[in-house]
Amino acid sequence: MRQQPLYGIVLAGGSARRLSGVDKPMLTVGGVPLLRRVVDALGVAREIVVVGPVREGIDGVHWTREDPPGAGPVAALAAGLARCAELGCPPGSDVAVLAGDLAGLGADTVATLRAAIGDNDGAVLVDPDGRRQWLAGVWRADALRAALPAEPAGAALHATLGTLAVTDVAASARQAADVDTQDDLRRARETHGG
Repeated sequence: MRQQPLYGIVLAGGSARRLSGVDKPMLTVGGVPLLRRVVDALGVAREIVVVGPVREGIDGVHWTREDPPGAGPVAALAAGLARCAELGCPPGSDVAVLAGDLAGLGADTVATLRAAIGDNDGAVLVDPDGRRQWLAGVWRADALRAALPAEPAGAALHATLGTLAVTDVAASARQAADVDTQDDLRRARETHGG
């Protein structure tokens, strides 16, 4: 069976309140900005859309913003899907929906998620504590579009995506690691070399 094309949506807005408002996706781990690491994990994607302010040095992507900026992850997802549609993303495509601060994500994890979807609407990583990581998943484009609420601003991501049929993919602590705090950043730099 022929695999559908992959598109990528990376959510890279947010206020990083727990990190004193720094531009979290541009923090470096292993000498590479977190956002660059996530974009690189989407190397096989036909197109990659980053939802957030344009950052210098992150090339090979299309930029867009949620409306209004800061309206939350569902609004960002809606903006990313709209931009993907403009770029020709057909309904049967696979769409990776990823946070811009995933320190341990690699192309192998994206491939594992795609393979795990099966007959479901999507597949997400589940961290070692049993929590679904809604911003570390691959979905069928038509299912994502159908799940979006009429008013996405301020909507809860888990409530939106939780209505879909999901395959859980067990992840190691490294695969599921994101950077929300200074401790997370320290651990990521220890794991990935600075």
